[in-house]
Amino acid sequence: MARFHAILLCCFLTISVRAQTDESATLRPEDTPAQPADAPEDTPAAPADAPEFTPLPITDWLSAQVELHRRGFSCGSIDGVRGTQSANALKAWQKNEGLDDTGDLDRNTRELLLLTAPALTDYVFNVIDLAATGPVPTTWLGKSQVDALRYGSALEMIAERFRANPKLLRKLNPAVDWDNLMPGTKLVVPSAEAVIAPGRVARIHIYLAEKTLHAVDETGRILLHCPVSIARNVEKRPVGELHVIVVVPDPNYTFDPAVFPEVPEAAELGRKLIIPPGPNNPVGVAWIGLDRPGYGMHGTPDPEKVGRTESHGCFRLANWDARTLLRLAWVGLPVLVDE
Repeated sequence: MARFHAILLCCFLTISVRAQTDESATLRPEDTPAQPADAPEDTPAAPADAPEFTPLPITDWLSAQVELHRRGFSCGSIDGVRGTQSANALKAWQKNEGLDDTGDLDRNTRELLLLTAPALTDYVFNVIDLAATGPVPTTWLGKSQVDALRYGSALEMIAERFRANPKLLRKLNPAVDWDNLMPGTKLVVPSAEAVIAPGRVARIHIYLAEKTLHAVDETGRILLHCPVSIARNVEKRPVGELHVIVVVPDPNYTFDPAVFPEVPEAAELGRKLIIPPGPNNPVGVAWIGLDRPGYGMHGTPDPEKVGRTESHGCFRLANWDARTLLRLAWVGLPVLVDE
């Protein structure tokens, strides 16, 4: 399998990746930059001795958001509030189940959408978590001089790991000093496990008007739903059929000063810079390149902004959703963009 560096322009950034064209889209370790050794897993596995849980009807939006995340219907950052993204996630789930897609926790929805495990769980912050954090440089040169763009704080790391809004974590843990979080501190967090889709994705639909993405199987059943940011300028929104050409976890990026003539630092640098991987990389922890030059689906260091702010052309997802989509995508996968 040939290896090469593909330079892709996205969101006024160029992304340097070692691409592969194997149909299974399974990358060899030597083909892509490795994830930083000190980066934690998405979420810890449930304890082997966890007591059996009897499914319960859902009566609040925090429980609904957690359970929808478990089933592959991302509400964005879990915050316990019925917002547009939560309503859209519930509508997608209701459509899958043959219910009226009201986006509300109506009686029929409550009867079918049951809480399969407690919505909240305890988590102990540890030394591995602490090692996954560090200062995030503010300049491009500074970013290029570190080995990885780690989480900027313990709050950011825990929030992303458990798909939680930082405000919710502060509310759940009122006595915690997040600026001086020490290993051994017990936290209350949403119990949102990593998503494992129950089938093979046949195609992806991106709906520009709703700012949502659906990965569906051959029958049209939704395997993954998540909010996305789209291009600010209408002319930069690609409508029609595209295809995945590369699937890369934790990629490096190339900062090209020529693309940033308005940035004083770019003029001073006069050379390209390689930006290392990590959750605070401008395009997050995953790159799924499309066959339209400069376009792709990728993560972001600002999950709370997904679907609320707009991109320069790419489809931007929360890092946790980008990782899930990365596991489902394959080279040649059709991506249908609808207005």
